Amino acid sequence: MKVDVIILNWNGKKDTLECLESLKKIHYSNFQILLVDNGSTDDSVAVIKKEHPEITIIETGENLGFAAGNNEGIRKSTADYIFLLNNDTIVDPHILNALVKTIQSDPKIGILGAKPYLYDEPTKLDHFGGMWNQKKGVFDLVGLRQIDNEGAWDSSQTIDYACGCALFVKKEVFEKIGFLEPQFFLIWEEADFCFRAREAGFSTMTCPEAKLWHKVSASFVGGKTHSTYFWWRNRFLWIERNRTLPQILSLYVRILIPDILNLYKLKFLKTLQLQCLRLIRPRDDHKKRKERILRYSAALQGIKDYTLRRFGNGPAWIYKK
Repeated sequence: MKVDVIILNWNGKKDTLECLESLKKIHYSNFQILLVDNGSTDDSVAVIKKEHPEITIIETGENLGFAAGNNEGIRKSTADYIFLLNNDTIVDPHILNALVKTIQSDPKIGILGAKPYLYDEPTKLDHFGGMWNQKKGVFDLVGLRQIDNEGAWDSSQTIDYACGCALFVKKEVFEKIGFLEPQFFLIWEEADFCFRAREAGFSTMTCPEAKLWHKVSASFVGGKTHSTYFWWRNRFLWIERNRTLPQILSLYVRILIPDILNLYKLKFLKTLQLQCLRLIRPRDDHKKRKERILRYSAALQGIKDYTLRRFGNGPAWIYKK
């Protein structure tokens, strides 16, 4: 069975090249790599072409986001299985053998998630994916930052969604439910995709034998402003698309409206605190406090943009460092 490995690159040539080197060591023979360059503004394309002339590169010309960028690769695929792989990962040589074997073991399986470890802590898990918690209005992440020892995480299990750093999908799933939803742009799109697949009769499982090491994208480290923006905006979008009307109303009354009010309160109090500290200790470095306030602003902007149906890549200020 043929596998297409789709890697999305956006100004990440160093990570991408390391990922490609690990893929060269894979034991599975019938696979090809489709690299989607998502409008990089550095020399990523030129460098990757020089280092790996054998790889098919699809250039989008602009940053389409994670969902729409990967969709460009999916459209070009002619394989039986599609492996959406983050560029900031390195893979075990047996990963495709394990994924193909597991997905063929049960015709109901449509999506598999790999076993992602942290790149800098090779025995600690990133997370497998999540289980929706209606009481909290968020996903409980499976295996989050757990040490992998004594076989605790060696059994395959059904999950609500698989971590988007490594999604192994039957081509049939895309044919039946369509591609990733571009409105998400970044974050929550894999949860939406897995829920749509379940509605169509496909299950999502973990594949513990399929190992990789994830750098946990540098763009998200430390709770960056733009990841905060997308998390909040897309949380509301996901709920809209995947919960029933009674469930949505319950979430708004119990959780979402109180969350919004709490964000406004925290932003006001932290801003007031910062202004007072600037008067009392003007020479202190208040960078962390300013960053925290900026994240509250990003969360509120994300909710506002969801309400106004403004999707896409978000306002320019959320990307400023």
